[in-house]
Amino acid sequence: MVFSARLKSKGYRMKKKFIFHPCGNYREDYESQLNVYETDYGRLWTAVGLMLLFTLTPLISSQYFLYVVNSVGIAAIAAIGLNILIGYTGQISLGHGAFFGVGAYGAAYLAANWEVPFLISLPAAGLITALTGLIFGLPSSRLKGLYLTIATLAGQFIIEYVLIHWETVTRGTMGITLPTANIFGIDITGDVRFFYVIFTLLVLMLWLAVNLMRTKFGRAFVAIRDNDRAAEGMGISIFPYKLLAFAISSFYAGVAGAVWAYYTMSITTEPFNLGLSVEYIAMVIIGGMGSMSGAIFGAVFITGLNEILRWGTDLMMNMGLVTQLGLNMAPLREFVFGLAIVLFILLEPRGLAEVWRIVRSSFRLWPFSY
Repeated sequence: MVFSARLKSKGYRMKKKFIFHPCGNYREDYESQLNVYETDYGRLWTAVGLMLLFTLTPLISSQYFLYVVNSVGIAAIAAIGLNILIGYTGQISLGHGAFFGVGAYGAAYLAANWEVPFLISLPAAGLITALTGLIFGLPSSRLKGLYLTIATLAGQFIIEYVLIHWETVTRGTMGITLPTANIFGIDITGDVRFFYVIFTLLVLMLWLAVNLMRTKFGRAFVAIRDNDRAAEGMGISIFPYKLLAFAISSFYAGVAGAVWAYYTMSITTEPFNLGLSVEYIAMVIIGGMGSMSGAIFGAVFITGLNEILRWGTDLMMNMGLVTQLGLNMAPLREFVFGLAIVLFILLEPRGLAEVWRIVRSSFRLWPFSY
């Protein structure tokens, strides 16, 4: 290690070695501490996974399954943004569903009234939502913990009220119908084409988020999460970084909402309620706070659970069990989400990302138990 360092200091370039099974965890410089992948196996499996995802999924999936996969991709984009705010910065928000709605209505208004192209309306909707997030992030200068949570809950209700009653922009309960998305003269219609758009955007947003956390901004977020007073003592201006975290989180929610609006082609105010915000919080907690992969695992889990509950409710109604037992199925979804959050907090606080890490380690270290 010392010899290689001397060669580097004299200007010699060391030939890259491909590492597949390292013995130990060695770090020769600060740059190696920021590596996304510890081994080249990680890069290899990521490339293989993406290739299989983009080639096989549209070919072997039914229309319904592809719709569920697209819903997972949109939810994952929004969950990554919320994970930056909650998991990495430690600022709890109950208004993510409302920010999702701001992005959806922002894209719908630009497309329906000003005929803004698809590729421009997506980032524009994200910027509109980021500005909204900055405004509702202002209380973080004085509030934290439970008090900040209540403030973001108030923001959720305020945005809901505005979306319903600002009829000149949102058309109220009538909703807005969007034109067909178009990219370089190609109409994006159907689940297959939207699959490529959604997951290309997901990969891009995930790459941006991962690299953001490797910068000084990401390290400042983590320092504020761990101990904001210590971070301030180290010279970090915590309020601007908190506002930045709110803006970035809202930007992700806005982009996801814009994609969802184009995907459904018609939006109303009903979906952007507190229940949607609770879903995103469940994705972050169940997937694993402070983990980018955890946001994706959480999106898969919650979206799949939604479909299972919908299927189970329809089955019970067709069998007549709901009427016979006198059940009220309306609060079932919230009950199941709450139960899942409590069980994960008690049994596996680090979420599905930690479960995945344990499974990977078991295969990597087999037949040893450590």
